[in-house]
Amino acid sequence: MRKIAIAAATLAALFAAPAFAQSSGASGEGRVEVRGGIAWAGGAEEAFAGAAAGYDFDLGDTTFVGIEAAADKVLVDGSEIFFTGAIRAGAKTGANGKVYVLGGYGFTDGAGDGAFAGLGYQHKFGSNFYGKVEYRRTLVSGTDINFAGVGLGVSF
Repeated sequence: MRKIAIAAATLAALFAAPAFAQSSGASGEGRVEVRGGIAWAGGAEEAFAGAAAGYDFDLGDTTFVGIEAAADKVLVDGSEIFFTGAIRAGAKTGANGKVYVLGGYGFTDGAGDGAFAGLGYQHKFGSNFYGKVEYRRTLVSGTDINFAGVGLGVSF
């Protein structure tokens, strides 16, 4: 039940964020992306792939804060999809870059749940297309799992 409540709260916040930003006069942008990379833990390495959606709120000319919901899957038979909800905050670097830290909570249907933290860099190419690199360290059921990946997305 706790997993369903976490997922519902994350999705509600994700869909309410653009409406809140418009009604409050705050500026920001939504984003959707696909991503992939390498996950490793306990001497084993496997590829992963996933997708995410989020919304970043501008906190002035140099900083931002955002929310994100994502689903990632390690590409090996028997692995489950890892659903996450995150908050990220960072600094704008130049006209097109964002460096950030993030943290949140994730869960699978059966393998466990736990907190994670990470950092990343996102760079806009043109007006709506972006690429990013990101690292996350996740503690799920006592096992540290590392994710290092790249993503491609569209902002709106």
